[in-house]
Amino acid sequence: MKNVIFISPNFPTNYWQFCRELKNNGMNVLGIGDQPYYELMPELKGSLNEYYKVSSLENEDEVYRAVAFFAFKYGRIEWLESNNEYWLERDARLRTDFNIQSGFRTEDIPRIKYKSKMKEYYKKAGIPVARYHVVEDLEGCLTFAAEVGYPLVAKPDNGVGASDTWKIESENQLKGFFGRRMPGVPYIMEEFVYAEVNSYDAIIDSNGNPIFETGNVTPMSIMDIVNNADNSIYYILKRLPDDTRAIGRAAVKSFGVKSRFVHFEFFRLTRNQDGLGKKGDVVALEVNMRPCGGFTPDMINFAHSTNVYKIWADMIAFDHSMIPVGKHAYCAFAGRRDGKDFVMNHQEIMGRFGENMKMAERLPDVLAGAMGNQMYVAVFDTKKEMEEFYRTILECYNH
Repeated sequence: MKNVIFISPNFPTNYWQFCRELKNNGMNVLGIGDQPYYELMPELKGSLNEYYKVSSLENEDEVYRAVAFFAFKYGRIEWLESNNEYWLERDARLRTDFNIQSGFRTEDIPRIKYKSKMKEYYKKAGIPVARYHVVEDLEGCLTFAAEVGYPLVAKPDNGVGASDTWKIESENQLKGFFGRRMPGVPYIMEEFVYAEVNSYDAIIDSNGNPIFETGNVTPMSIMDIVNNADNSIYYILKRLPDDTRAIGRAAVKSFGVKSRFVHFEFFRLTRNQDGLGKKGDVVALEVNMRPCGGFTPDMINFAHSTNVYKIWADMIAFDHSMIPVGKHAYCAFAGRRDGKDFVMNHQEIMGRFGENMKMAERLPDVLAGAMGNQMYVAVFDTKKEMEEFYRTILECYNH
């Protein structure tokens, strides 16, 4: 029986399903979290062999002691994972400290967490990347702006999601960025790419080969959604395009990915762009060595009539999965922002799209910045039906 430690099994709230499938596969599932045991969902309690509560997952010493306790009690830890971007570096340190052979270790972190380092591995795979500049001083950034032109995008080199991301459209805004950026944080500056975000989402075996593949599309900029408090939309594709599949697999090999659930993001150009390609071409954005966030694993299940929680657990237990993939559809996410004057209320939405609806609930504040406050997840056979869904439920009155 393999000993598997799952960090933060209670958040996101759907991640208890990873634990359930591990336990169903005969794993000894050991959870570490900061929520009191009595507050855990019954489903999560039933999916864990033991739970160790720490006062805060930010307290590295406490988490270290929790892992040491489990190692002392149960013996060698074969696997440690959180499937969470926020904890990737800490997961790697714990694997290194306890000599856990599965997953990335401390020496792997730069290429998978620093956006400037990622570009080297994309180039090695033959995937185009936006021109970039590591921010040091205003003079260097002005020189970069003169080379590539405005707008520019500036963001932390080691950031999570779209937090603290700046769109800079003039020299005055560039100077303003230097006055308001977070002190002591390394930033990267890139030429602006006119594109929608397409992803490659896959579960990879120990040889670096995909067990399962799909992808999603985000037509709107996450940066704009966060900065402008817009509604949020993205959807799981009914079929993964051949070009996305090819560059996703190439990136897996280049980054040396093994035994992981990954979410790689690419730009699909919406117009011709000098130095990058023609409209429709695919360009590198960034790699995420964990599942796509929020409820995306559930959306993938809805789109492909499958169970990626089980496929991931099968990868850990058996290094392959026999679970079938069923009927394919589009799975649409719409996140409505509080304070907007929508034409349709909740009851009307459910009356109109109830047969298609898979989820409809409030999002926690920690996710609302990028995803909206009220989410709706629905499946559709055709892209036309999905587009009508978006148009209808996001329509607002004009005042």
